[in-house]
Amino acid sequence: MYCTGWIGRLVLGTVLFVPAFAWAAHPLITDDSGTQGKGKFQFELNAQYDRDEETVAGVPTKSTGEQVGATLSYGIIENADLVLSLAYVRGKVEEDGTTVYDEKGISDTTFEVKWRFFEKEGWSFALKPGFSFPTGDENKGLGTGRTGYHVFLIASKEAAAWAFHANLGYIRNENKVDEEKNIWHASLATTYEVVKDLKVVGNLGIERNPDKTSDNDPAFLIGGFIYSVSKNFDLDLGVKYGLTSSETDLSVLAGIAFRF
Repeated sequence: MYCTGWIGRLVLGTVLFVPAFAWAAHPLITDDSGTQGKGKFQFELNAQYDRDEETVAGVPTKSTGEQVGATLSYGIIENADLVLSLAYVRGKVEEDGTTVYDEKGISDTTFEVKWRFFEKEGWSFALKPGFSFPTGDENKGLGTGRTGYHVFLIASKEAAAWAFHANLGYIRNENKVDEEKNIWHASLATTYEVVKDLKVVGNLGIERNPDKTSDNDPAFLIGGFIYSVSKNFDLDLGVKYGLTSSETDLSVLAGIAFRF
């Protein structure tokens, strides 16, 4: 099924934001400046369910999506990681009760480098440039169809049980569906260790809308927790709410992280 017009924008921009970058400690989207350490790996497996309802051209429209993403990070030196991410996604759009789009498959692949270039008195800063490769089928709405790139500036501050993170990013959204190519991103996150090994997390962010016809930028709020089963194994769960009409109404996020 060819994904064109407003359906393509709805699927790509609202339900399955592709490519799925390697974000921070899941379920957060805002990244932190932490790295794995030389010779160490981290493997993450994350799942997400999205649901959005709106009226398009007077027609009630319901969109749902699921994705399972895998990310492998490797510390090439103590303060720099290589990061590879790939996701399997599914999107469905119903128009007045009738299915007009239903596709699934591999989305675009991302490759990134995270470099922490400053660290002092609880403050740290990092740069995270990367590329997205068109491994998803753009004709099915599963990818952009072109190689893109992005860069994020990351700031982190740790203070006792608290940690605070801020991201500013630029995404060159090369695509074949006439989306906006220049996307900016700004977000803030915090974590608090309420008891040993259990952190509650919060995240707030906004991003330029890839839909050229809209002046409503997607903004989100995330709440959740991260539980460290052991030093090298984490479980997480979170809920993401859309704060603007262009953002997905509700997403449920869950994941695991294993370090070795």
